[in-house]
Amino acid sequence: MPKTSVNLKSLSQSLGLSQTTVSRALNGFPEVNEKTRLRVVEAAAKMNYRPSPSAASLATGKTRAIGHVLPVSEHRMINPHFSDFLSGASEVYSAAGYDLLLRMAESGDEEEIYRDFAGRRRVDGVVVHGPMIQEPRIALLQSIGLPFVVHGRSGADPGSYSWLDVNNLSAFEKATQLLIDEGHTTIALVNGLESMNFAVRRRAGYEAALKAHDVDINKRYISSADMTEPYGYQATLDQLALGHPPTAILYSSILPAMGGLRALTERGLQPGKDIAVVTYDDQLSFLQNPGASGAPPYFTSMQSSIQAAGKCVAEMLLKQITNSDQSPVCELWEAKLVPGQTTGKRV
Repeated sequence: MPKTSVNLKSLSQSLGLSQTTVSRALNGFPEVNEKTRLRVVEAAAKMNYRPSPSAASLATGKTRAIGHVLPVSEHRMINPHFSDFLSGASEVYSAAGYDLLLRMAESGDEEEIYRDFAGRRRVDGVVVHGPMIQEPRIALLQSIGLPFVVHGRSGADPGSYSWLDVNNLSAFEKATQLLIDEGHTTIALVNGLESMNFAVRRRAGYEAALKAHDVDINKRYISSADMTEPYGYQATLDQLALGHPPTAILYSSILPAMGGLRALTERGLQPGKDIAVVTYDDQLSFLQNPGASGAPPYFTSMQSSIQAAGKCVAEMLLKQITNSDQSPVCELWEAKLVPGQTTGKRV
């Protein structure tokens, strides 16, 4: 038999509450206490209640949509990372009754898209991806009054807006320290584009560890580009061609690390035995976890889940939309060092 559809009236009657109270609870109005709100949300989920988007928009003045802007043919977004982030964020949006609006942006068109979002009330808020060292989108969004959360952070006044970031400096300082402890003094860094904030911090962590042990910083051991597999492959070949090649390589992402592995294999070198390798790993879902069966993972890595970051950023943004008076929320996560098969004491 087909399920009987549940509307606002029947949901309200089952709870013994007015339709106004139920509507306000589902839409996050602050005058509804938390105990009642949770009771309403749980009942709505059990009864499979789905509010009318148009009715909710009229009642609250909200579109119940969140915007994400994807630059086309630019370095700011690597698709596997972006899709995993959206997977985590979408879980939160769906549970809260929000839709995701994705817009593709040609170079230089992002400002126009954000102004369109705000001017035509297309979305209730946006997530800013891939912040630069000096990020113009932050000032723009503040000026047009569109709620936003930054995945990452910029160097400009990081206390004036909400963001979630990984402690990239600490992560790469720890990774470099591990290699130094294992006996390496010639350590290469295959970094991301250093116009981006995360890459600058990762290089700073790498250099801080070297300086702490009086190891010279040799620019020949440092490269910077889009974090792709072909880049990792070529950068690794370039390092191996040096007169004094590094004994260890630190990669800024699992994607160039995979390219590096291809280059090392072509040269007959075994990571963990002939050369040490450490990478940063966003725990991308399309990569099967070799350690799931109990065996150690292949790459030694600094790990932080980008899918979990997507969930957290989405929750931060929805809270900001619900309570526009709240102060900026800033979260800094520490990456976890996970030993693998590509490092070990140098002999």
